[in-house]
Amino acid sequence: MTTLIDGTFNSRDTGGLPLTGGGRTRHGVLYRSDALSSATDGGLDAIAASTIGTIVDFRTESERVDAPNRLPAARAFRVRELSLLEGALTGAPQAGAPNDDALDEEAMQAMLARIPTLPVLYTAMLENAAGAFAEVAREVVSPADPDRPGVLVHCTAGKDRTGVATALLLDAAGTERSAIVADYAASEQNLAGEWAERMLARARTWGVPLVPAITDLVTATPPSAIEAALAWIDDRGGSASYLLRGGLTPVELDRLRERIAG
Repeated sequence: MTTLIDGTFNSRDTGGLPLTGGGRTRHGVLYRSDALSSATDGGLDAIAASTIGTIVDFRTESERVDAPNRLPAARAFRVRELSLLEGALTGAPQAGAPNDDALDEEAMQAMLARIPTLPVLYTAMLENAAGAFAEVAREVVSPADPDRPGVLVHCTAGKDRTGVATALLLDAAGTERSAIVADYAASEQNLAGEWAERMLARARTWGVPLVPAITDLVTATPPSAIEAALAWIDDRGGSASYLLRGGLTPVELDRLRERIAG
């Protein structure tokens, strides 16, 4: 898949996905990406020429400091910083850890014992971030700039925090489940190669062993992971009910469906 924003690896418009009642999701409404820190000048031109007016950054403060986003200087954007997973990898080195700060054996084993599987990570996210996800939905419903109503959500890789948020909003709008799962799973291939190798190399400098638990957390997007997250949501009444519990109003929910599904 060709990335939408040059210099990024996992950016795309979620428009064009099939809806359960027929038709397709609208283009120019909901975008997803990895961090924009590596966007080239051509990538900045693509952002400037797009409908994107709001950017929702799910990264933690340390991630933002380590890799600040690049945005077009000629345009103003509404930027929402909604940090997710703060402390989720307790015991793991932080993004800005010095390269010679390798973990000793005891610290490494303690860290590995706390590494969650992707389904466990996603469930924890959903349990604690309903309000944040409802805020993202509200940004889609009520764009700050009517002339630039598109909302781009991103984290570092654009696969986990961004993947769950995107799946949730698309599901609430009535997108076919198979299309949601396929969109999520595409991130693994998008990130393969240069991006994945760079992230895994960073883990090696910390002395972290690249066991499956680590490599999957960093690079994988297996369909089973997002299917488990969606099943967790289904067991609690579905995506619409979840967003309503997070603070979205019924009127805003209807508007969300109109914005994404047309």
